[in-house]
Amino acid sequence: MTDGNENERAGRSRGNLSRRRLLQGTAGTFGAALASAGIYEMIDGIAKPPDRAAVADSPPVQEQYILQGEQVVMVNGTGVKSSNGTIAVRVPALHDHVITARLNVPAKAKALQEAQHHLESALLDLERRFPPTPTGVATTVAWGLPYFHHYIPTLGKTSGFFKAGTRYPTYLPVDLMTSKADGHTVYALQEARTFPSDQPPPGFGPVRLEQNDVAVLLRSDSLANIKEAQKFLFGPGNNQAGSLFKVTSIRQGFSGGGFYGQQGLPSKLALAADIPGAQSIPRQAQGFLGFATTLDSNMGPGNIANLETLPGITNQWPNGYFKQGTTMHLSHLFQDLVTWYERNFPQYADRVQAMLQPGLSPAPAPGTLALQPPGQSEAEVAQGVQRYHAYGHTGSMSKVDSTASPTTSNYGKAYPAGTTIPVRGDFDTLDNPFHYTSDPTADHYSKKPAAGLHFISFQPTIAMFNLVRLSMDGHYPDMTLPVAPRSPHAGINSVLQTTHRQNYLVPPRRHRSFPLAEFLV
Repeated sequence: MTDGNENERAGRSRGNLSRRRLLQGTAGTFGAALASAGIYEMIDGIAKPPDRAAVADSPPVQEQYILQGEQVVMVNGTGVKSSNGTIAVRVPALHDHVITARLNVPAKAKALQEAQHHLESALLDLERRFPPTPTGVATTVAWGLPYFHHYIPTLGKTSGFFKAGTRYPTYLPVDLMTSKADGHTVYALQEARTFPSDQPPPGFGPVRLEQNDVAVLLRSDSLANIKEAQKFLFGPGNNQAGSLFKVTSIRQGFSGGGFYGQQGLPSKLALAADIPGAQSIPRQAQGFLGFATTLDSNMGPGNIANLETLPGITNQWPNGYFKQGTTMHLSHLFQDLVTWYERNFPQYADRVQAMLQPGLSPAPAPGTLALQPPGQSEAEVAQGVQRYHAYGHTGSMSKVDSTASPTTSNYGKAYPAGTTIPVRGDFDTLDNPFHYTSDPTADHYSKKPAAGLHFISFQPTIAMFNLVRLSMDGHYPDMTLPVAPRSPHAGINSVLQTTHRQNYLVPPRRHRSFPLAEFLV
């Protein structure tokens, strides 16, 4: 890459101090992990916060997953905001933390209802301290199937949503489309599964399909704000909610930093951590692989990812308990930068074709970071395989994750054909695989930093996520591409190694604290 030498010099100038003082993850004690962010402490000192426009104070929206105050900027081909920019990119928060936990609450109605009030009180205190925007702290609370199965076996009270005696899982949102196709009831929230290209590192064992009760996503431009939020929700004080949880992992990471011309966080931190291949990361890259990941056209607009927004997707319209909620997939993957930049895709054009689609002839500008995917139908992907014996990452998914025809939502919003539905919240990390884990042996924890990705995707149903993820491996409902899913000819799959997966239900804000506990007796 043309800016590799500059990156390398920048890394040497501060890298030794960074490695000595900051490359210290914490596997043993949760308290120490909560107090220290390790190498991520660097971020607020080396990254200028995004130039976010001032917004009037407004109450939090019911959609927990929507990052309020996340502006869109127009960038040029190098991924930098410009008056001549033609590519719309959402500017994500600099910091992302996910805390997963099992509950430390008896499976009894009174205890759960007290916990519900306790957690909601802590969340409200947090919102009074910080607005739910990147300049404050945006909080998303998601619940796994183990919570519903173990803690909400039967609803004892009749309500406007459920009859008394409704049992798990029949109170969960129903995936109407998949149920019709499969001939039996399928719920919007399903257990996580593995996919054809899933392959953990050698010696790791199978992908861990996790069984956490809850996951909390915190997003902010300020690490200090996130630390305060973690104290509100997981600290041991009387006004904090930590007594409710047995934390299983803390996952930390970052995104962006280069939209305004500065060196981006992926380049800076990978160099500081001495990650193999770091010198090849473009200077202003949003992510380790060197491409803008939050293109506005590739992110679901507005509330399209809600359970109830698109007609016929789930049974939550017009008056479902989980209306204005969504589903969330959370996984961790390692990213092999040496294989990406030096072995399988040594030329910039190679990487463009792997990321987008084969046959493209991008301008020879190795620093280019923002490219608008052209979009492909399944037939065009198959034709590309016939011609080039390969397919691209975004090309393989571009039609599967979008509206198939012009669609008017239940709220009266018209979406043209090809409108993306899922909203991604993935972020790069140096965790190996987590900043903190309660089970270092099973999670193969290491203090040695590694290039990775904490992948988050919000969509109306997990079946939709599965469909999109299968298409990434060349598996469609009506055909399978004749390309091995971990081949260098299968997009970016050959440089990813998955270690963990779990799916969650994100309730609306009004039911974010111990959903359904109010109906227990």
